[in-house]
Amino acid sequence: MLQNLHVKNLALIDETEVDFKNGLNILSGETGAGKSIIIGSINLALGEKVQKEMLRENADYALVELIFSVTDEKQKELLRELDVFPENDEVILSRKIVNGRGVAKVNAESVPASKMREIASILIDIHGQHEHQSLLSKKKHLEILDDYAKEEIFDPKEKLREAYKNYRALLEELKAADVDEEERLREISFLEYEIKEIEEADLKEGEDEALEADYRKFSNGKKIMEAVNAAYQYTGDQSENVSELTGRALRELNAASAYDEKVKGLEEQLLEIDNLVNDFNRELADYIDETEFDDETFYQMEKRLDELNHLKSKYGSTIADILSELEKKQSRLQQLQDFDQYIGNLKQKLADAEQELKKYCDKVSKIRKKYAKKLTGAVTEALKDLNFLDVKFEMEFGQTADYTANGTDDPEFLISTNPGEPVKPLGKVASGGELSRIMLAIKTVLADQDAIETLIFDEIDSGISGRTAQMVSEKMNVLARNHQIICITHLPQIAAMADAHYLIEKSVENRTTVSKIRCLSNEESIGELARMLGGVEITDKVRESAREMKELAHQKKCQ
Repeated sequence: MLQNLHVKNLALIDETEVDFKNGLNILSGETGAGKSIIIGSINLALGEKVQKEMLRENADYALVELIFSVTDEKQKELLRELDVFPENDEVILSRKIVNGRGVAKVNAESVPASKMREIASILIDIHGQHEHQSLLSKKKHLEILDDYAKEEIFDPKEKLREAYKNYRALLEELKAADVDEEERLREISFLEYEIKEIEEADLKEGEDEALEADYRKFSNGKKIMEAVNAAYQYTGDQSENVSELTGRALRELNAASAYDEKVKGLEEQLLEIDNLVNDFNRELADYIDETEFDDETFYQMEKRLDELNHLKSKYGSTIADILSELEKKQSRLQQLQDFDQYIGNLKQKLADAEQELKKYCDKVSKIRKKYAKKLTGAVTEALKDLNFLDVKFEMEFGQTADYTANGTDDPEFLISTNPGEPVKPLGKVASGGELSRIMLAIKTVLADQDAIETLIFDEIDSGISGRTAQMVSEKMNVLARNHQIICITHLPQIAAMADAHYLIEKSVENRTTVSKIRCLSNEESIGELARMLGGVEITDKVRESAREMKELAHQKKCQ
């Protein structure tokens, strides 16, 4: 669960810290107090794109930090697969924004924002203000179904994607192979020319590197020989050279070494140096004798390098690349020369790939249809708890016009909210408030299926009131028995059910507007409920109604 939220220098927030509790955590406050900033900061910490306007004015940086308590073994296993290991059953996610760029860290280790989102998907699920509108898209219906069936459908879907990828590649190859006879002959002629050009070059891997080294040596031949000859003279080919001088020094030491062991040791060292100098001098002499810098060799070397560089400019940056390109061209030439056989083989491969793809499409579809019955049944029961008294909720399976990476299923949720009416697509029947409740029902069902412990609802109460609001609050209460719920709401019926109630409010400090969040006591919570009930003027009767609402909610929670 989410234990702690720490926010600094974000929008209207100077610095604030919140300790969340188990059960139902309610966030309320006046419109514009900064409730959306709290959810925005959590989203930011979880890898959402950094918006410049989110940084507090005149602040050098912004920081959001979330501390999660992880005790569920299934969650721990999923985190371990992402190389995240809770320390003392805690995972700390943080995001620091400097100059519009975000640095994401998990347990103090920097990670890409994409990985942060993967980790977050294990720990928390956020229902945004307008997410229920996504139910108007059939694509979302398929996502929900696959999410519900994910344990059984995951592996077949992966195989389906691979089969689709192979099918599409073969289809594209067949389309590309559709050339007329004149074009085919023209391509054959060009390929034969290119293959001949490469083959006649008789390339050998590593040849270019060796040639370039020799070329550098030859192009600097005069400088090399001047340096080598000078070194040879200094070490042994002129009077007063190194070898002559060390020889003299040895004779001098030899005359005295019999009288002092230390001098004898120095003599031995110098003898070793003398031997090294003589060996070095002989190697220099051999190098001078063996090395030739003739113009013809240099010309041939330069010509070969030009040839290699010409081939590189056309076929690849290395000899290995050129040889690889040669194999491709030879293969393509073979295809074009045996064109009918090539097309026949390709069509057979495509037919086999389509059969394989169809097999996985059918397998995935069968799993979906099985889970669609379970999902719609569970959602129907959840909808009844949300004041849909006579509801039918079904899923109809259509077919896509062609194969896709998700198969050929095109399912859609259908609903009827009135007795005797046929089921129809959600977008043609459900109002905004009904869509909110349908999404809540779906989230409730998926939450029971998942290991995700923390659920955030940002104004799930959109478009509802009265008896419906009361039933939504009771559903939230039931959901909060097995999950941590963090909910932003404007409805007193939902706020009354809070296990922990937080107030978000604006104030002016040092001529600057800041948002703060604090946990309310029971009496303060009643006062906030009275504000939500009464509006501008809070009378004793309104406060009494708020108190009664709180007490009734408490009774419900104890049932």
